[in-house]
Amino acid sequence: MRTLVTGAAGFIGMHVSRRLLDAGVEVVGIDDLNDCYDPSLKRSRLATLEGSRGFSFRETGIADHSGMAALFESGRFERVVYRAAQAGVRYSLKNPHRTPTRSWSASSTCSKACRHAGVGHRVYASPSSVYGGSARMPFSEHDAVEHPVSLYAAIKEANELMAHAYSHLYGLPTTGLRFFTVYGPWGRPDMAPMLFVDAILAGRAIDVFNHGDRQRDCTYVDDIVEGVLRALEALSGFRPRTELREGVRRFVEWYRGCYGR
Repeated sequence: MRTLVTGAAGFIGMHVSRRLLDAGVEVVGIDDLNDCYDPSLKRSRLATLEGSRGFSFRETGIADHSGMAALFESGRFERVVYRAAQAGVRYSLKNPHRTPTRSWSASSTCSKACRHAGVGHRVYASPSSVYGGSARMPFSEHDAVEHPVSLYAAIKEANELMAHAYSHLYGLPTTGLRFFTVYGPWGRPDMAPMLFVDAILAGRAIDVFNHGDRQRDCTYVDDIVEGVLRALEALSGFRPRTELREGVRRFVEWYRGCYGR
């Protein structure tokens, strides 16, 4: 079952790719290797995958509409694991002009490509940040997420809404997973576990915020990968409903007839 993994040189994307390859799945990975953190770490992750049987890689940005259309047309992917994203809450605060464009454009392009290619299932990642200022504990996927407290969270919430709209309008099977602070081997250097270990090894004091009065849910990367793979398998063999696609086609023909477009 040929699977596309976007963000394959990222922390989670690399681990997902590794597990799929170990299971005998053919994986095509893409990543633009951007500099939101040290690209050498991304290249080192990628090196653990290259040479593996069934793995191929393309260095490209997913916001490239024509490039993605060509990739999906030739790739004939049955499933897509969408991990390409502009990482980091702090990055979005420092670069508010870059984050919305990158994240929204990439997500929109991927959804469109999956729709036209007839992809059987798209699994995408969303962060725990979307819960924002919610005071209800523990969080639930049934909670309303209407009060983001960062630009990053607002963008991710918008991406969730767009994914839902694509799924509803075009019958694109889509599953969104919300991750809580993932840690483990090859983790991002800007995440708390890596910062703590780096400070300990260097003999520095660990930065403590809010006088230490805070809690955080963390998830080991292997558990995240297990969840992604189970989500992928949950809808194996599912295809968009024919009657829904036919209805969309008739509407487009009517619209063009009325407005000459």
